[in-house]
Amino acid sequence: MTYNFDQLIDRRSTESAKWRAYPPDVLPMWVADMDFRSPEPVIQALLERVTHGVLGYPKEPPELRDVIIERLAERYHWKVEPEEILLAPGVVTGFIQACHAIGSPGDDVIVQTPVYGPFLKAPGYAGLNRLDSELVREANGSYSIDFEDFERTITAKTGLFILCNPHNPVGRVFTQPELSRLAEICLRKGLVICSDEIHCDLVFSGHPHTPIAALDPEVARRSITLMAPSKTYNIAGLDCSIVIIQDAVLRDRFCKAGKGMVKGVNVLGLTAALAAYRDGQSWLDEVLAYLEGNRDYLASYVARELPGVTMGVPDGTYLAWLDCRSLELGVDPAAYFLEKARVAVSDGPHFGRGGEGFIRLNFGCPRSMLTDALDRMRQALIHR
Repeated sequence: MTYNFDQLIDRRSTESAKWRAYPPDVLPMWVADMDFRSPEPVIQALLERVTHGVLGYPKEPPELRDVIIERLAERYHWKVEPEEILLAPGVVTGFIQACHAIGSPGDDVIVQTPVYGPFLKAPGYAGLNRLDSELVREANGSYSIDFEDFERTITAKTGLFILCNPHNPVGRVFTQPELSRLAEICLRKGLVICSDEIHCDLVFSGHPHTPIAALDPEVARRSITLMAPSKTYNIAGLDCSIVIIQDAVLRDRFCKAGKGMVKGVNVLGLTAALAAYRDGQSWLDEVLAYLEGNRDYLASYVARELPGVTMGVPDGTYLAWLDCRSLELGVDPAAYFLEKARVAVSDGPHFGRGGEGFIRLNFGCPRSMLTDALDRMRQALIHR
């Protein structure tokens, strides 16, 4: 099947948070879902399940774990046992649960900023303190890890590191040597690693994803890995995520931390996850090629038509991190583009230290929509 990712689909008439957050004249390029139809096998599986007519309390499909295990083995050469897989209603739920599971109130959690906003709030929900180690922006707009600062920031009370890889918003897919060095520091300092890998399937040519827990068994024993079909197959509204914890003691701590608070996955989320992982690969291959084309088009447009704006070319995700600091639009240039261009992008300060003067733009959309947004931004800068 060949999918038409150029198709413009009306989402304003639906309950879409992305399209209903702003007035009708605003083009939404902010929240991280794509403006593409989900894979046909997923849609068909959902139709069949709804047509059945009885939507009671679910039990996970018996073949779902087998499909996940086979996928992890094929993609990452990572051997995972069925009992090491948990299902959760969301990746954010997963790393908040990890904060409750690891340490006691007053202990520390380390994150790498700028980073997805919920990372910044998660430690506080468990009474923990957040420590920030800022990523380093290189001359080409890419980012690297300051390993010395990372290790220096860890305190005697630090029990947890929440990793974002592939990284939202800067688009890095960290290499195996980078992950090995991070893991070595965490093991030596006695930290548990909670790795948000929700974008692990959305990586571009030359940037393979490595789950940090797959590095070696010692790292796996200290890791909580969070994955999901949600971003990959554009089914985020169905709330199904995967938690992989290979150490039985750590897994028990994690489960106990969620008792009475974290519910299971809904019936349609389970249906969609199985169909996506089992039958969605051709769609994923095609959407990755389209997204890579959008990425390259965006990078070229920014360099050519948006003077004063720079961006690193993301290794993965469908999110671009644009540096607008030289435009002198203040710490939140998103407000300027919303007012003057009627384009909604995510504001940099939302991502913590290192986000001031930046915006995040979602390019997971038809090329014509991306062009419209960029043209609006260009005109707003010309006439300011």
